[in-house]
This record gives sequence, C-alpha cells and structure tokens, in this order.
Amino acid sequence: MALSGLEIYKLLPASSKDPAEKAHGNCKECGYPTCLAFAMKLAAKQAELAACKYISEASKAKLSAAAQPPIRLITLAADGRSSKAGNEIVLFRHEKTFYNPAGIFVRVADTLPADEIRSQAQAVADYKVDYVGLALRLDGVAVEVASGDPAQFAAAVAAASAAQIPLILMAEDPAVMAEGLAQAGGVTPLLCAVAHTFADSLSALTQLRRLALKKNFRPLGYPAIAFPYLGGGGADMEMILAGQQIAKYAGFVVLSRFEPAEVYPLLVLRANLFTDPQKPIQVEPGVYPINKPTADAPVLVTTNFSITYFAVANEMESSGLPAWLLVADAEGMSVLTAWAAGKFDAEKIAKTVKGTSIADQVAHRKVVIPGHVAVLMGELEEELPDWQIKVGPREAVDLPRFLKTAW
Repeated sequence: MALSGLEIYKLLPASSKDPAEKAHGNCKECGYPTCLAFAMKLAAKQAELAACKYISEASKAKLSAAAQPPIRLITLAADGRSSKAGNEIVLFRHEKTFYNPAGIFVRVADTLPADEIRSQAQAVADYKVDYVGLALRLDGVAVEVASGDPAQFAAAVAAASAAQIPLILMAEDPAVMAEGLAQAGGVTPLLCAVAHTFADSLSALTQLRRLALKKNFRPLGYPAIAFPYLGGGGADMEMILAGQQIAKYAGFVVLSRFEPAEVYPLLVLRANLFTDPQKPIQVEPGVYPINKPTADAPVLVTTNFSITYFAVANEMESSGLPAWLLVADAEGMSVLTAWAAGKFDAEKIAKTVKGTSIADQVAHRKVVIPGHVAVLMGELEEELPDWQIKVGPREAVDLPRFLKTAW
C-alpha cells in the first residue's frame, strides 16, 4: 500500500528518535532541502530511496517497496552529458506530466570502419538546434554488433566512446558484450540484446506502461527500448514509428541513421510532449533577431506565450522585413490574458527592455507595443523616458503594413 509523504517523513532521519541518526536530518545530501521535501518526492514516486545515505535499515525495510517508483529511473552518462528514462507516474501527460524525455539514439554497426564510427558519433554529439530558446540535441549512439567478432565490436565501442556521449551497447552474446563494455571507459552505457520484431509496437509498449503503473507489476517497471527501423516500410515509416514510440511509451528510441532533416521533427515532437501540461507552453524570454536585423530595425514587444510568439515571428519572417522581437516573461500567457492578470504591464515591459541587450543592438530608442495594450503607453513613457513608445496593430497579421507605413 502506498504511503503518504508525512508517513514516509516519519521514517526519515529528521524524525528519528535515535540521536545519531537524527543528526543527519535535513542534510541536503539527497539533493533536496529538507527530509520533508525528500519524503514528498518519494511519495510522488519521483525520487529513489537510495538517495538517503543515513536512513536506518529498519526504516529502509518499511519504505523500500512503497518508495520505489513504478517505472525505475535509468541513467546513461558520459562526460557530463546524460540521458534519463523512467520515473514516469502517469499514462497520459494531461494527468500530470511526463518527466524524462525519451532518449533518441543513432545506431552504428561495428562493421563500419573505426574512423567512420568515430565521425558519425561526433556528428551526433555535435548536433544542436535552437528551438525558441530550447537547445534540442540527440542523446547518444547505439553500437550494434553485426560482425559477430568480439574484437571488432570492442574496437567499434572504443571509437564511439571517443565522442564522450551516452552509449547503448547492442549484443546478444554475453562474451561479445563484455569485450565491448571493457572499451566503454568513462561512459555508463545501457546494455541490451538486439530486438528482432516490432509487430504491434503500440500495443506492446502501452501494455507494458499500463501494467507497471496501474497494476504495480514490478518486473515490468523499467523503461522500454524501441527500434523503429525494424518495423518495416522504409525510411519514412521508421520516422513515423519513431514518433509514435516517443509519444507511447519508449524510454529510449534507436534510429538506424543520422539525418538532420529527419531527427529535427522528432526532437520538436519530444520537446512538445515532455512539458508540464499545467503550465502554458512558452518560449524563453529575450531578444530574437528576425530576417537579420540591423541597428535601424524596429523593436517589437510581445509576451512569451508560444502561440503569440510564433504568430508575430511567422508574420515578420514571411514579410521579409527585419526586426528585433523583444519577448517579455509573462509566465506563458497571451498579451491580453497577461495584461488582465498583471503579468504584462509597463513595469514588466520596461524591465525587459532594461534587462536585455536590446539598447546596445539598436541605434534608435523606439519600441512598438501590441495594440491590445495601448492603455500602457503613458505609464511606459514614464518607465522608459529615453524611449519613444509606439502603439502597433492589434493583430500580428497587420504588423508588416504597420511597419511600412508608420515606423
């Protein structure tokens, strides 16, 4: 039976009657500020009991079963980079949230020359794209034994390890796996046998997740690894199947090759799925250049609600007009909603102007605010006495015409 956070707290060092154990209460070594905070995370299945070094054996015995997350956390690591899967506690993201994005790996076979393996692994390690302030990256490389030769597999693992990214080692023969593992210096890899079929992938992964969460079936309480290239149907089907498996419910997804044009939509899909549904989807506040703006380009202010950002950015990009888009932190709300909630006012806009580098990037002192908040013009002139405040249109679609006639 699951224990509440307070029930778990009573078994932790901070509540112990043993002075020696209680001395370690609230030590923060578990990564949380207090024993109570740690207990709440244990109750929510978002922490591991092993993180507490000072819990008594008696308490550990009482908590071990209750504190285990339904899906265990798996962490692959190399040189400061990591890929985590597991610790999920819901079937659907709208119930709470998904915590650890599915790791996306690229397969390399040990039959390739060592230089090519090293080059491909480095390309995967270096791949990085900016998506509205988020850095999207691949997670690592999966080295697959295709030669059957332990020495060749070991050489391939050594070549891939040079990129210092997380690895998955794929071999069915334990002796071959041991040879490869010996070459994975400084890397914490995942070891797995090569799968042979992907029939009914959606059904299988969904049932695994359901049994782990709803039935608390511990033997299945681990992240699943998926190989979409084994599903048949060619390159297009592989990407479609990979997208399905990222959404439901793979912990790690291994692609057959690295093609930037193919992995980008998968990374964007993953970024959208693994966000907190209780928070609005938002972009990072800051300054976004559009169409290579110069120091004379206009400065447009908006909020960091993603739909608002994309509405403004897309209209400007399609118009071909250069501009600086100044995105204020409105807690992910649209312009009118944020203004009504007091999250997008003259003080917040002025703080955004002063707190970014926009003043150093433009030669003028003019800023355009959305037409929906024209009422802020007077207050903003007081907050930014050195700037000329201009009121733009209410709708993003009218921005290009406004800038051509009124800027």
